[in-house]
Amino acid sequence: MQFFMLVNTQQYRTIWPTETIATEPKTISIIDQTKLPHAFEIRQIGSLAQMITAIKTMQVRGAPLIGAAAAYGIALAMLEDDSDASLHLAVNALKSSRPTAVNLQWAVSRMLACLQSRPNEARHLTAWHEAANIAEEDVAQNKAIAQHGLVLIEKLYQNRKNQNRPLNILTHCNAGWLATVDFGTALAPIYAAHNAGLDVHVWVDETRPRNQGAALTAWELGSHGVPHTVITDNAGGHLMQQGLVDMVIVGADRVTSTGDVCNKIGTYLKALAAFDNHVPFYAAVPSPTIDWTIKDGLIEIEIEQRHGDEVAYLQGLALDGSVQNVRLIPIESAVANPAFDVTPARLVTGIITEQGVFAPHALKRLEIIA
Repeated sequence: MQFFMLVNTQQYRTIWPTETIATEPKTISIIDQTKLPHAFEIRQIGSLAQMITAIKTMQVRGAPLIGAAAAYGIALAMLEDDSDASLHLAVNALKSSRPTAVNLQWAVSRMLACLQSRPNEARHLTAWHEAANIAEEDVAQNKAIAQHGLVLIEKLYQNRKNQNRPLNILTHCNAGWLATVDFGTALAPIYAAHNAGLDVHVWVDETRPRNQGAALTAWELGSHGVPHTVITDNAGGHLMQQGLVDMVIVGADRVTSTGDVCNKIGTYLKALAAFDNHVPFYAAVPSPTIDWTIKDGLIEIEIEQRHGDEVAYLQGLALDGSVQNVRLIPIESAVANPAFDVTPARLVTGIITEQGVFAPHALKRLEIIA
């Protein structure tokens, strides 16, 4: 097993069996992302119910990681009860835990197809192996995304108008190794460019209301030594107007067969600003994030509506060193909290995948390869 990211000089992935498969693992270890960046904590997941809670509360998040977590959730369910009823109950419960990320639906459906024809007594170990396969495939796909994205960055780097400044890349939300099993999607090409010695700098959107950019992306980039600056969500357009953004790379929770990109709320506004300022806008995704069954993202993708407290309250480090939640808005104010938006394909320069970079209208070529 290979690892890419280091935390305090120790290698980690975001999710792993607590014991080796050979010893029939009974728990899964995850990095609790709700504690970052102020604390780095490992949490043990020992049941399907605990995995569903981890997914719903975003202890694990990011489309590829949610898919791997759901696969391990099925394995935990088979440890508890390997019956057909238990299998289908687990499948339905996981599919409803977070509706927007297609990787979750894909991983659970794959686990079901793998297990339903197996005898009950073989399901537990089979499930662990298949979940591990899904995790390893995610890592391999992300490594390939890094290399294909690096080619794009190298071309822009050589063509910079001002050679005396770094190549500035803007990203929204977190699509680094914390959003995957390892390496990341949108951040993977940036890590590859930094490791290759290119002078790159990242504008990190704070990404309200969960602040995945300010809390997670900034923590990741800082840990890896990548120069970066955290900005407010509304600053991106201004920076593009000033010529301070050379490209935008985001991840996605679902991409349609026609190239519409569903990502964290606020992505659409970045794409509009990039289009108006002639800044290339890319989404980096592994192929399981592409939903070949839908064409119109605005109509066909269910947008998750999350609890209003995520908008009303903000978590941060107090002056005394404690982590506290504070309310930002009046008690009587109503809150709407759509978690994602859809960027139409016409605003997308390209989709970076493990098979190469595709124009949105050319994604059908990838479907044939996949």
